[in-house]
Amino acid sequence: MKKSSIFALGFALLAGSAMAQNAQEVTYVEDPSQGYLFNKFSSNWFIQAEGGVAVGFSHFDSERNVGDRFAPAAKLYVGKWFSPILGARIGGDFTSIKGVTQFPNALGSQPWETPIEGNHYKDKVNYFGASFDVMLSLTNWWCGYKPNRVYNAYIYAGGGLYWPMTKQADGADYKWKYAKDRSIMIRAGLNQDFNLSRHFALGLDLRATALDNHTDKDNGTLLVGEVLLSATYKFGNSEWHAPVVPVCPPAENCDEYRARLQAADARIADLESQLKACLSRPVEKQVVTKAPLATIYYPINVYRLTSVDRKVLQSVAAVMNGDTSKKYTLTGWADNYTGTDAYNARLRENRVNTVKNQLVKYGVNASQMNATTNSGNRVDLGDKCLTLDRCVTIEVAE
Repeated sequence: MKKSSIFALGFALLAGSAMAQNAQEVTYVEDPSQGYLFNKFSSNWFIQAEGGVAVGFSHFDSERNVGDRFAPAAKLYVGKWFSPILGARIGGDFTSIKGVTQFPNALGSQPWETPIEGNHYKDKVNYFGASFDVMLSLTNWWCGYKPNRVYNAYIYAGGGLYWPMTKQADGADYKWKYAKDRSIMIRAGLNQDFNLSRHFALGLDLRATALDNHTDKDNGTLLVGEVLLSATYKFGNSEWHAPVVPVCPPAENCDEYRARLQAADARIADLESQLKACLSRPVEKQVVTKAPLATIYYPINVYRLTSVDRKVLQSVAAVMNGDTSKKYTLTGWADNYTGTDAYNARLRENRVNTVKNQLVKYGVNASQMNATTNSGNRVDLGDKCLTLDRCVTIEVAE
């Protein structure tokens, strides 16, 4: 495999690793605040069986003992929740109603029994019918949906159609027969479920029902109260899911960077003010200092000339001899950081005289040169630049 191929493969692996690391920084979670998604139509179905007692409240039912007015009731439903809050169910009902009537031949009357309190006869009607309810979950509405909640309460309202069965004369006997009548009913109730598992729940259903009252021949309304125990089995998927949204990692604390940025802004503002002040100042005239014709440098405590120095002075002498009308000033220097003042004074004298004598040897007239000394530091840049202070300068005299 070529080196270029190996390099490309390694780069791809590193890039993939970096992308995977960045991908882990963003997580995806369900967000209930966005609502809940509708499940498939095949989800959230249930079958529910109920059984309990019913008590009727017609015009004359108070004439019958309360304990003798309880009658059995049973229901079987198939239903579906369309959202965590809204659902519906449909099914078949059986409700038995015991009461009292003043009419011996009324629907459900039992004229063969001894009348109660004169002309009040007991009656009993078994109602069979179909019903439909719309359900509203209170717990999910008020408290929010939780898949593992044990207690759930929902209210419902609906209606249906009942066909009554009564005991009717059959020769010398009485038998249960269809009464060739029907009653429209409406109802509302509260069901409280206790989830025993993910798919099974037991509950208590409290219901009030209003239906046509044909037992008293006045076409009034018969009110029925029911207390029922319910058992519910949930099919397939019974949970709800919220939309999935990305969750970015928390932002890095940028206070340090803000402080540094503010400091940089303040520094920039200060520099801008300095620049404006500088630009507003009048331009000073620059004094051009003439450079020496030559400068001979010495080591510490030395005033003798080297062969290189003599060659330099030979060239300087040629310039001086080329124009004998010019005068020259020779200045001897020594640093003031080493040695005593007296020693440095002698060192300056020796250095400048050595240079002057060498120029005379090269043919320069002594009258062209003025040898002098300077007790100060020539450059005065501190003890790190002492070499620049140990010298003899040769300048054209003004």
